[in-house]
Amino acid sequence: MINSKKSTTTFLKRFLGLLIITGLYLPMVSCSGTGRQGKGNSGEELSGNISISGAFALYPLAVKWAEEFQRTHPNVKIDLSAGGAGKGMTDVLADVVDLGMVSREVYSPELEKGALPFATAKDAVVITINANNPLAEELKKHGISRETATKIWITGEYTTWGQVLGNSNSTPIHVYTRSDACGAAETFAMWMDKKQEDLLGTAVFGDPGLASAIQTDKLGIGLNNIGYAYDEKSRKPNVGLMVCPIDANDDGMIDADEYFYDTKDDFIAAVAENKYPSPPARDLYLVSHGVPTNPAVVAFLQFVLCEGQKHNVPAGYINLPEDKLQKGLEQLKSKK
Repeated sequence: MINSKKSTTTFLKRFLGLLIITGLYLPMVSCSGTGRQGKGNSGEELSGNISISGAFALYPLAVKWAEEFQRTHPNVKIDLSAGGAGKGMTDVLADVVDLGMVSREVYSPELEKGALPFATAKDAVVITINANNPLAEELKKHGISRETATKIWITGEYTTWGQVLGNSNSTPIHVYTRSDACGAAETFAMWMDKKQEDLLGTAVFGDPGLASAIQTDKLGIGLNNIGYAYDEKSRKPNVGLMVCPIDANDDGMIDADEYFYDTKDDFIAAVAENKYPSPPARDLYLVSHGVPTNPAVVAFLQFVLCEGQKHNVPAGYINLPEDKLQKGLEQLKSKK
């Protein structure tokens, strides 16, 4: 007998996932009063400078936002640089930049120093291995559970691929992590109830560097933001990389409902449907030091939270719920 309520719920989830993938679904956020057509809220021509630094995870999308914003605000110059979430937070709290890109939750001490986070999009951190790993097909079938990841990156108990797969194979694991203070490693560690500094492995700087290390090491295992694990044009994993499935239910096998890694579109739909654990899925933030007063910065944040959201999905990110975007807009209206 068919459970009609369950069937309806499943259909709605899949339908919403389809809308997200095709970019047809956008949160209904109240964006009245935001600057358009090259003018700020006062109606005057908008000009000035905006400086942004931080997370590699948000950098590709921030580049797209900047390009689109400057189409209607050509007199605004935007300086963008990637260097990790830690750098973004340090820079913005030191007033070195206007906005910091942060790919993790903002900590209480940072909030106490005046960090004001604006949630802008969602993505995820994935486990990556070399596509030519001799045990790649077995790993695709069995995946890696939270417990296994803990024994690889935290305790160091697992040093061979046989231990990961539960057999006697003595092929060694080459473990990699990030050297820079970053949201990807912090979020990945949070999945195991730990912090970035608890992660073991050869430390490599930046998302591109870590991806390259795995691509050149057949026995390597690491972690990447999805923007660096998948190719933007083909939507498939980057050459030399395989995204290793997470065994979320810890049954030693990757069930049909747990495998959605072949393309970037399949993966972001799974994240949107909460099939992928959170963490390592997470929100991405632009952070200011207090409520921004620079008209160009205010207009840019309004753009990101409103019109800019239509660029999230095509760029391989997931849109946020309406309430999170609306909260950001309300923060811009608050007083210092």
